[in-house]
Amino acid sequence: MSVQPKHYITSEEYLEIERAAPFKSEYYAGEMFAMSGTTTAHNLIAINILAGLRPQVRKQGCDLFFADIRLKVSASNHFSYPDLMIVCGPKFADVQKDTVTNPVVIIEVLSDSTEAYDRGEKFAQYRLIDSLQHYILVSQRLRRVEVFSNQNPGKWSLSDYSKPDDSIEVPINTSSSFSLKLLLAEIYEGVIK
Repeated sequence: MSVQPKHYITSEEYLEIERAAPFKSEYYAGEMFAMSGTTTAHNLIAINILAGLRPQVRKQGCDLFFADIRLKVSASNHFSYPDLMIVCGPKFADVQKDTVTNPVVIIEVLSDSTEAYDRGEKFAQYRLIDSLQHYILVSQRLRRVEVFSNQNPGKWSLSDYSKPDDSIEVPINTSSSFSLKLLLAEIYEGVIK
């Protein structure tokens, strides 16, 4: 029995297919990967974060994008759909304006099927983004948020939050520096008691 060789596609072919597809797929190293659906907990957590951060981000003139906006890691032609992204002065990959390239914060709500990828190869790709200041991982099984902060090129620090009364503060350095604040209890409201 022979094994069929994999068919690799270019990032341009991916975008053409993706923009016409009825479902979302990510792109990495010449391959497309269909995205699976989410859980109720995943959805509620993402909405809670969106509701808590939107007024803060908007007041600073930045944008908060939800899971339907694509991210391109220009250095590697990796395309993904983070659960949430904060972008200050969005730069788009092309004239379609459906793919951003310069987030300052990326937030992923972890699931059993994607946690290893989100912590591993996906984070390695995200670290190639010059504008990225914070990568935030939010558990949907435990009351736990991990904030990875870019201290210097190539050096990331970790802040771990798991107490119900923890307040997460994330400084954003743009033309006008500001901090985002969110209570752990707000993130998990209606999800984890």
